Amino acid sequence: MATRKQAGKPVVGGVGENQLPTHELIYRQLRELVLFGDLAPGQAVTIQGLTERLGAGMTPVREAIRRLIAEGALEFQGNRRVCVPQLSADNISELIVARQWLDPHLALRATERITLDELDDLTVMDGELDSAISGGDLRAYLELNYRFHRRLYEIADAPILAELADGLWLRFGPSLRVVCGRMGTQNLPDKHKDMLAAMHARDAERAARAIREDVIQGMEQVRRSLELSAAAH
Repeated sequence: MATRKQAGKPVVGGVGENQLPTHELIYRQLRELVLFGDLAPGQAVTIQGLTERLGAGMTPVREAIRRLIAEGALEFQGNRRVCVPQLSADNISELIVARQWLDPHLALRATERITLDELDDLTVMDGELDSAISGGDLRAYLELNYRFHRRLYEIADAPILAELADGLWLRFGPSLRVVCGRMGTQNLPDKHKDMLAAMHARDAERAARAIREDVIQGMEQVRRSLELSAAAH
C-alpha cells in the first residue's frame, strides 16, 4: 500500500472551523443535533428556542433550518416551529435499499484506494467505537459510528456518491438514536473488524460484503422497532 496521508473533511469542531462563516457553523451545529438524535423525531421546537440553544442570531438559524428542510431532515410545522420527521417502517425499508448499494460500493472503492495511514485511522476509530459500546455511551457510539462511515466515504474518493450516502444519515440518524436508546449498546451490530481485515488483505469484494451486512443488520433493527412501536399504538 502507499503511505500518502489524506486529510478528511471536518464535520463539526474540526480543524479550520474557525475560518468558516457564522451561518455555516450554525448549520453544522444544528445538523449534528438532528443527526445524532438530540432533537427527537416528532419533537416540535420553536425557531426562537433553537436560537437560544445554539447561542446564535435569528438569521443564521433560519438559514440553517431552510437548508435542513431542503435536505429532508426537518419539517416546518407552522407557528414558527419545526420538527424532525417521524419515519415509518416503510421509510426505513426504502433507506435500506439505498444504503445496501451505496455503502458497499463506497467500501469497495475505499479498499482499492486506502493507504496504511488511513487504515490505521479507521482501526483507531473502531477501537474508540468499541469502548463506547462497552461503556454504554450511546451518544459517543452514534457519533463515532457516523464518523467511521464518513471517513470511509472520504477515502473512497467518490464525492457525489459520498454526499448521497451522507445525506441518508440525516434521515435515519434520529430514529437510530431512539431505537438504540431502547436496546442499549451491547446488542448493536458491528462488522467493522471484518471489513478492516478485508481491507488489510486488499480484498475489496469481502470488504463490501462486510459493510453491507453491517448496514442491513443495523437498519433492520430500526425497521423492526418501528414496526413494533406502530403495532403497539
